[in-house]
Amino acid sequence: MKKLSLLAALLAATTISACSPKFDWRDFRSSDAPYAVLFPGKPATHTRSVNLDGLDVKMTMAAAEIDGTLFAVGSAEVAEASQAPQAAAAMKTAMVRNIGATVTKESANGNAKDVEARGMSKGMPMLLIGRFLFKDKRVYQVVVIGAEKHIEREAVETFMSSFKLN
Repeated sequence: MKKLSLLAALLAATTISACSPKFDWRDFRSSDAPYAVLFPGKPATHTRSVNLDGLDVKMTMAAAEIDGTLFAVGSAEVAEASQAPQAAAAMKTAMVRNIGATVTKESANGNAKDVEARGMSKGMPMLLIGRFLFKDKRVYQVVVIGAEKHIEREAVETFMSSFKLN
């Protein structure tokens, strides 16, 4: 009887989890920086000191991971607005280096650069899709990173297009 109850419970759990959406899109408004974005799951936030090409700043990251794919927004404030382009470029360089990648696509639009980079991690092809931008003294990175074969382009588009500065 116990085996039958356990089997029924496992079947119920499997059925319920099969019905839950892979992406549970939720609105996120940063309490640290003036932006809003849709995350595909509940994001965690973390703040730490980083060096962006000689500029020491406190960067706050908000991120959610879905099946090994990381969706993240990082934001920091530099001392002077004139430092923001340098800081945004340093963010891009650091993210690309993190996966030992090579930039394969790059385009600029005003104060924003969109980047695609490919690299390897533990023998697996990795993909970084990111937007690095600045406004006044604030710099931002909006990135999706993961195993290339697991990244769903529709989810990337939803995430990237939802990012708005307030």
